[in-house]
Amino acid sequence: MDNRFYEAVEANPVIASVKDMKGLEECCGIKDIRVIFILFGDICSLKGIIKKIKDANKIAMVHIDLITGLSSKEVSVDFIRQNTDADGIISTKPALIKRGKDLGMFTILRYFLLDSMSLEIIKQQEYMVKPDFIEVLPGVMPKIIKKICRASKVPIIAGGLITDKESVMGALSAGVIAVSTTNHDVWKM
Repeated sequence: MDNRFYEAVEANPVIASVKDMKGLEECCGIKDIRVIFILFGDICSLKGIIKKIKDANKIAMVHIDLITGLSSKEVSVDFIRQNTDADGIISTKPALIKRGKDLGMFTILRYFLLDSMSLEIIKQQEYMVKPDFIEVLPGVMPKIIKKICRASKVPIIAGGLITDKESVMGALSAGVIAVSTTNHDVWKM
């Protein structure tokens, strides 16, 4: 597999998650940010959003579930692959992750940690879907994240509620490969 994503987060484990054009413009101008998660847009604007990221020489990951106009069907992954220069996708839907893998894209399977059953689902789907990365939210539970990192053969990204250096360091100390955040101050750390 292509090692660009691993190398990028090794160089800077903070991933900028963007939810609007203002955030996109800002993080594209931050030299140290290497990976950007796209959490907004629609099928008409997506190609332009990705172009801005690629022009800034950064890795563009599309959170496919959040793009207006795309369905939860595998054909949406085909659309992104054929019509944009995105490097990969993020989704909570295992079928979309599997399709992304089939198409040679980086894949991140996103989980919301709600209860102990969520932990079991992560274990089961890790083996069935085989994503490149798993993102767990919220990312401010070091004790639980450490447990997931120990049990997983897939690298873990922590996201959600990462708002300061303490939460970044807590997640990294728990064993994650990177943290994703919409917090502009954390992008600049």
